[in-house]
Amino acid sequence: MLGRRNDPPLAPEVLEEAAEWLMRLSEDNLSDSERSEWECWKLSSPERGRAWSRAQLLQSKLGGLPPSLAMSALDRPSSPQRRVALGKLALLLAAIPTGWGSWKLAQSQQWSADYRTAVGQRRELTLADGSQITLNTDTAIDVLFDAGQRLIHLREGEILVQTAPDVSPLARPFLVSTRQGRMQALGTRFTVREQSPRTQLAVLEGAVRIELADGGQSTPMIVNAGQRTDFSSQAFGSLQPTDRSIGAWTQGMLMADKMRLADFVAELARYRRGFVRCDPAIAGLRISGAFPISDTQRTLNMLAQTYPIHVTGHLNGYWVTLSAA
Repeated sequence: MLGRRNDPPLAPEVLEEAAEWLMRLSEDNLSDSERSEWECWKLSSPERGRAWSRAQLLQSKLGGLPPSLAMSALDRPSSPQRRVALGKLALLLAAIPTGWGSWKLAQSQQWSADYRTAVGQRRELTLADGSQITLNTDTAIDVLFDAGQRLIHLREGEILVQTAPDVSPLARPFLVSTRQGRMQALGTRFTVREQSPRTQLAVLEGAVRIELADGGQSTPMIVNAGQRTDFSSQAFGSLQPTDRSIGAWTQGMLMADKMRLADFVAELARYRRGFVRCDPAIAGLRISGAFPISDTQRTLNMLAQTYPIHVTGHLNGYWVTLSAA
């Protein structure tokens, strides 16, 4: 039984226990006494029963453990490689069932893209026309330059674009597309973040023209320097002024100006593998400052030293909880 939508989240300790049993069973050399121990474990509490149901679903979807994790299952129980694999497996169990589809989609999008970054990685590209693209964490793009256009398709993640004039006689437009629409650069510098079901755009220099993917006859929107907006495939959001935090990630920083802790944690989690959870009791705590995204553990330590926050890690740091100190 996977549980209802309103069931409380499973404790990380229980997920790690389920992951350990799943790895041990994959080795297929358990003794009768160990199998009896496993049967007793999964029946010992409703929470453990839910965790094992997720393990069974994962097995049915993958036909076993993912290959990289299956190899780690053969290592000694105390080996660092096995402990890392155990943490990754526990995270997969935490994401099932609602997160499974998005996890699979993210994997396929990342590995088939022309350019991509891993979680916590940034990458700078200079394109054939001299335009520059900076990819933020966990980002995937395709690049298509032909006789009629210069197109960047943002599959997921976030980019900073600095366009260069087209040197070809055709003066091809520079376009950025997402599932929600298409943006044409009008000699400009801007950021785009694909965050389904919406795209976020902030213009730092020049202007950008937006056409919605399903806008029909709707009039395109022009966003000028110093403005930002977001949009779905069918509707534009309102125009808002940009703030100083836009683009800070290109310098390796996460800027906060009286930001709710829950929102800060959601942003920080983009740069860190695993889960970062904020206790609802302190979700509204206001955070200010500049924090490094290249060292998320240092940022967590800074929070704990500055605010009445207690940081607890589980699963070798893959699962972090922020609670009141």
